[in-house]
Amino acid sequence: MGLIYLFTGNGKGKTEAGIGMAVRARGQGNRVVFIQFMKGLPTGEIEPLKELGVEVYRFGTENFVDFKNPSKEDVELAHKGLEKARELAKEKPFLIVLDEINVAVAANLIDTEEVLDFLKTIPDETNVLLTGRYAKKELLDAADLVTEMKEIKHYFKKGVPAKEGIDY
Repeated sequence: MGLIYLFTGNGKGKTEAGIGMAVRARGQGNRVVFIQFMKGLPTGEIEPLKELGVEVYRFGTENFVDFKNPSKEDVELAHKGLEKARELAKEKPFLIVLDEINVAVAANLIDTEEVLDFLKTIPDETNVLLTGRYAKKELLDAADLVTEMKEIKHYFKKGVPAKEGIDY
């Protein structure tokens, strides 16, 4: 039986935990699909994941999404990402990671009901991980496991910029 996992909260580590889950699943010889929403800038995890055999798909621009006024392109890309997930789920991979899907829902790029409808179609052989801040209650309720990353302290608040190799 596949399970639904959800990593959320304002602390660092949601995507990193998803990467770890993907690596562990691949290490056991399983097929893993890693779909990133709202991410188009180069990040350090993409090539190593591909080298391990993780199928990586990215649906985002190189710009940050304006939560108050998301662009038509941001909305279209998010829907394409969810459609890709639907398509690949039919092939019954062991794990599908929907990285930053919670943020895409919070930014009104995708409706909560669309994600819930997708989750209802997941084959028994497939596990799904939803990552990102601002997880909606309905998604929390649908998950079998929820982990909240809580920020206690962050160097960004001291003006330290994001570090290549650590933050991206």
